[in-house]
Amino acid sequence: MEEIWTRFLDNLVSRPSGPFSLRFFMQPLIAILLAIRAGIHDAQVGAPAYLWAVLLNREARYGLLVSGWKDIARTFVISICLDIIFQWVVFRWIYPGEALMIAFILAVVPYATIRGPVNRIVSITYLRRRRNKSKDDKNARRSRAA
Repeated sequence: MEEIWTRFLDNLVSRPSGPFSLRFFMQPLIAILLAIRAGIHDAQVGAPAYLWAVLLNREARYGLLVSGWKDIARTFVISICLDIIFQWVVFRWIYPGEALMIAFILAVVPYATIRGPVNRIVSITYLRRRRNKSKDDKNARRSRAA
């Protein structure tokens, strides 16, 4: 078991400098963009922070996981395929467990960590705008009444 982890860590270190190294930037970027889009939507509908709710809200967990998987599934599968191609080109062997772990690191981790904070930031901004708009509406009504 120890040799599997050693091989994984050695292979992980060699991946960003080898062929297909651009994917180490593009796949997390795509996952982050998807998380931003989902976080904005969450804020607009008043949903709780994603990762926090997945971990602590037992009733909403399934729906949140399904929602997240719908967003990230394509990126996750592409990440697996690219890692399998990378492994074949570089190692002339395929390690499926490594491909799954790399896909998880490149796609799921950025998505899960970014979606909640984006939700919170947008929620705060959205609430401020609504408060300012309601104040402006009240002031406009007062000025029309006067």
